Amino acid sequence: MKKTFTLTHPKIKTPRLFEGVKHEIRKYMKRERRKELPTGVDFWDFDCTFGPTEETAQPVHPAELDKYIDNAEKQQMTSFYIEVLAKPGHRQKKPRA
Repeated sequence: MKKTFTLTHPKIKTPRLFEGVKHEIRKYMKRERRKELPTGVDFWDFDCTFGPTEETAQPVHPAELDKYIDNAEKQQMTSFYIEVLAKPGHRQKKPRA
């Protein structure tokens, strides 16, 4: 999912628009996780980027997307770019101490 969200609407209040963005991202990730895993893959991982524009977007961890969206709301941004791409993930064993 590569999308620039515009957060201005004549009838819908801004906090509801931000909640809608969060819902759409969660829905996309949930849908991607339901897809069948290829052989040799443990789980679906995600590459995420966030920024005011596509050119200035920086990589972020999927668990931190909500924090970045909340910061955008505090900064009263009128639009921002989010990219969430699914990729195969492999579990790694934690090193023993």
